[in-house]
Amino acid sequence: MDSWLQILVLVACITPAVVEGRVRNYTFNVVMKNTTRLCSSKPIVTVNGMFPGPTLYAREDDTVLVRVSNRVKYNVTIHWHGIRQLRMGWADGPAYITQCPIQPGQSYVYNFTITGQRGTLLWHAHILWLRATLHGAIVILPKRGVPYPFPKPHKEVVVVLGEWWKSDTEAVINQAIKSGLAPNVSDAHMINGHPGPSSNCPSQGGFTLPVESGKKYMLRIINAALNEELFFKIAGHQLTIVEVDATYVKPFKTDTIVIAPGQTTNALISTDQSSGKYMVAASPFMDSPIAVDNMTATATLHYSGTLAATSTTLTKTPPQNATAVANNFVNSLRSLNSKRYPAKIPLTVDHSLLFTVGLGINPCPSCKAGNGSRVVASMNNVTFVMPTTAILQAHFFNKSGVFTSDFPGNPPTIFNYTGSPPSNLRTTSGTKVYRLRYNSTVQLVLQDTGIIAPENHPIHLHGFNFFAIGKGLGNYNPKVDQKNFNLVDPVERNTIGVPSGGWVAIRFRADNPGVWFMHCHLEIHTTWGLKMAFLVDNGKGPSESLLPPPSDLPKC
Repeated sequence: MDSWLQILVLVACITPAVVEGRVRNYTFNVVMKNTTRLCSSKPIVTVNGMFPGPTLYAREDDTVLVRVSNRVKYNVTIHWHGIRQLRMGWADGPAYITQCPIQPGQSYVYNFTITGQRGTLLWHAHILWLRATLHGAIVILPKRGVPYPFPKPHKEVVVVLGEWWKSDTEAVINQAIKSGLAPNVSDAHMINGHPGPSSNCPSQGGFTLPVESGKKYMLRIINAALNEELFFKIAGHQLTIVEVDATYVKPFKTDTIVIAPGQTTNALISTDQSSGKYMVAASPFMDSPIAVDNMTATATLHYSGTLAATSTTLTKTPPQNATAVANNFVNSLRSLNSKRYPAKIPLTVDHSLLFTVGLGINPCPSCKAGNGSRVVASMNNVTFVMPTTAILQAHFFNKSGVFTSDFPGNPPTIFNYTGSPPSNLRTTSGTKVYRLRYNSTVQLVLQDTGIIAPENHPIHLHGFNFFAIGKGLGNYNPKVDQKNFNLVDPVERNTIGVPSGGWVAIRFRADNPGVWFMHCHLEIHTTWGLKMAFLVDNGKGPSESLLPPPSDLPKC
């Protein structure tokens, strides 16, 4: 069982002294590490042999250099999820979008400056299914001397949620691709790399968070799971939410958060009990008839002075399909919108877009398990095809034949998106981007479809934060729904859940030149093709233009 002391020592070993506006150097050696969970062992891909990987610490305005050396058999890239990468798309990390992968035996230095951001984010592999174990936290502290807009906590604790397969995850997805069907679900959920005791492996310990009575702690909660949205709660304690996706929100209290893959949430907890042990639980949220891992990960909040033999106070997890619990959390999120941290929502719209997100079925003669068909996913009925040259390189060097700029701004075929599916479930395929003029404003409605099954899709946009100005069930109706948009204090995020059988509307300003991936953060849907990219042209002069690539940019 992990002890708080061990974790502090570990953090101290990898955390440089924090000085404002400095250059921070990190070394990420990607290596295999034999790891035991659920009473069975397997080699996993890690950074520096750590699982979860090391936390990257920085302050707002710092420049970060991470030398990633690939010492495994797989191609590797690392994405710094939520870092805006202003004019520096070469450091963003999605394979074949902004860079060719780092090949075995090679290395690459990710060089980026953190501008106008502070809070909790995450880093993870952005190729194959390697992010199952290749992930960690990013903690961006405010500029020196700038306080949090909430009471300063006694201690801060990173809490990384994840999934664990007993099998090799690359074998899991390869088998699914071969069959044309969905992959096996994970065998367990995890809190800081540990599932907690289970009936299959009662001897395994879980993560323990030691606390003192009468203090305030801040949990930096990250969902690094591959395919599952999660509920998170602590027995006997309320959580005060102060930040999501590294943006401050108006504080509110709740006993349960919902967090999708790629999302982060900062929560304050007051240790207002005198003593005891309290269960921490991460359990799945899925409000569609789709198989998920139904195992609850557990950890322990342990008050100092409490004997180890003391029984743990338990908590009841929400039902797996508790849409109302999820909505209660999501609907409570509002931007802080203070004088220091204003919500700069675009009030005029240059591009009004509607993208359907969902599944489809295409022919696959070799897919015997799928009876000659395979499940695919798409945006606006386009199943994205990964190129073999990075799109950003092709754009910068004017190389033709890699992508086209004809991604449709609206669904090519209009149908009752959340009603009876059309008779033809096939999608088209292509490497298509949607082109945006520099500094233009975008309103994008993401509409779920009921093809195969309606499902909540957490959509992540690289290179930008956006404002979630509205959402609803059924089909989006611009005449009615726009009247209810929140253009005052909508939450600002980088990853948003499109509700099952519903829609969400976002706005952002295209003030970052480059090629920016947008995709579902359920990894299976990304694999199936639920992805596209925005190409933002240069503006006027060097300060509004993409910088040239670094000399060590990996080659394909």
